Amino acid sequence: MKSKSIFIFLWILVLAAIGAVVMLLWNFLMPGIFGLAVINYWQAVGLFALAHILFGSFSRGHMMSGVWHERKNPIYEKWKKMTPEQQKEFINRRRQFGFGHSSGMDRFDKKEHGEQGNEDK
Repeated sequence: MKSKSIFIFLWILVLAAIGAVVMLLWNFLMPGIFGLAVINYWQAVGLFALAHILFGSFSRGHMMSGVWHERKNPIYEKWKKMTPEQQKEFINRRRQFGFGHSSGMDRFDKKEHGEQGNEDK
C-alpha cells in the first residue's frame, strides 16, 4: 500500500513538473517568435493534455516512458514474410486501386529489379 501511494505521489509530481515546463517553454518561446499570448499554468496543463489527445496516447504508456517506442506494424511484418513475387503482386494490386505512385512504390520496384530511368514512363 505504501509503494502505491508513493507511485501516485510521484505521478502527480511528474505531471506538475511537465505543466510547469510546458508553461515556461511556451512563455519563453511563443510570444517572442509568433507574438502569441502568455499562458498560465492550467492553460499549459490543458495544452499538454490536448497534445497527447491529438498526437499521442494516454493508454500506451508514452507519458511515463518519455521515449517513442517503435510499434509493430502488422503490414510490414507480413511484407517481410512475402517472397519477391508476392511483393510484386502486392504492389500491382495496390496500383489497380490507385495506390503506390505517390508513396514511392515505383522507386522500390526499380531498385529491386535494377532498372534505371524516369518514373513517368
